[in-house]
Amino acid sequence: MDAIAQKLETIVGSSGVVAWDDIEAKHRERIQQAIATKNYPYLIYPQTQAELAAVVTCACQNQWKILCCGNMTKLDWGGLAQGVQVVISTERIHQLIEHAVGDLTITAEAGILFADLQTRLAAAGQFLALDPFAPQAATLGGIVATADTGSLRQRYGGVRDQLLGITFVRADGKIAKAGGRVVKNVAGYDLMKLFTGSYGTLGIITTVTFRVFPIPAASSTVVLTGNANAIAQAVKSLRASALTPVASDLLSKQLVANLALGQGLGLVVRFQNLAASVKQQATSLLELGQQLNLQGAVYTDDETELWQKLQQQMRSPTKSTKITCKIGVLPINAVTTLTQFDPHMGLIHTGSGLGLLRFDADVDKQSILQIRDFCHSQGGFLTVLSAPKILKETIDVWGYRGNALELMQRIKYQFDPNNLLSPSCFVEEL
Repeated sequence: MDAIAQKLETIVGSSGVVAWDDIEAKHRERIQQAIATKNYPYLIYPQTQAELAAVVTCACQNQWKILCCGNMTKLDWGGLAQGVQVVISTERIHQLIEHAVGDLTITAEAGILFADLQTRLAAAGQFLALDPFAPQAATLGGIVATADTGSLRQRYGGVRDQLLGITFVRADGKIAKAGGRVVKNVAGYDLMKLFTGSYGTLGIITTVTFRVFPIPAASSTVVLTGNANAIAQAVKSLRASALTPVASDLLSKQLVANLALGQGLGLVVRFQNLAASVKQQATSLLELGQQLNLQGAVYTDDETELWQKLQQQMRSPTKSTKITCKIGVLPINAVTTLTQFDPHMGLIHTGSGLGLLRFDADVDKQSILQIRDFCHSQGGFLTVLSAPKILKETIDVWGYRGNALELMQRIKYQFDPNNLLSPSCFVEEL
């Protein structure tokens, strides 16, 4: 392994190559949770896109397997990486390249922190409409690589809906780009959608261009809790109404109890617009809840605290003793799905049917497979994101049952024929 350090130090300098014993303890733990073997890879910190390309070129020439990451907040998501010799972090490639205020777009390097970017956008009265895991520590590159967003997808869509362009380093070290810096750019292949959620298996993202939005003038959240049938009727009525929430989530009984919101299932709906519109929409939904005998409350001044608590319960960095799964079901089956998970914490976005489940590590493999089978019966899926390594070694974390595997294999071969990038992290060990 000393040969690896010697070669890479000529590219990034001695401060950019960190031997295993010198890696911060928290980073060592995250890396160990993400790799299958007990080897001890080097952690590499390139400071520019050119340095990153040179590192990948060197790795390609020597056939070193690479695990790429940003700030490691989601490094252990997906399958266990096999035979990794080099972990490359884009943490130090973190400049804001351009903020076109009038065009509502930003271009930034992949290692920029999401929280830092939001602070800079806020100064211009704008924001990036994503709500990822660990928002204070997540990087833009990691958010794109894992397609990570949450409740705001109700109004703004997912990562791929807001991503306008990317630059990335290919497996052979060449730099490529797709898309552009304007909303209506249609040049080239839509690699943005392909790279979103690819878990670093197709290339290492170096810059991204997103559309951004004006910060709303007012915001308010309505919480309804109670009987599952009544909650299902409230969701159906909300969907058929003229109301325009930016977030609409169903909460399991356990999550409602943990947040001290009431009893039964929960429906949390957020409105953001002009103050008069927000007040009117919140009142209309609250009245609907009263008609269905649901307990209701409106959060305005304390709204931020409510969403922070919800984030901490469902989307905070997981401990090694917790299991976090991403699920999806047909939206019409969301209430039925959550009623099956009474002992556990669960959240499903009403518009997309996507959501999260969290359980303690004492939930065994068989129980997870049974829950996965149920999700499939509801037209959906279950993917294990974070879990103790011992569980990931014995379970197919993706559980993919679709018909696109052959296509995915061909795409992987075209982008990374030697399987050097994040090997085995994706579906069927791609």
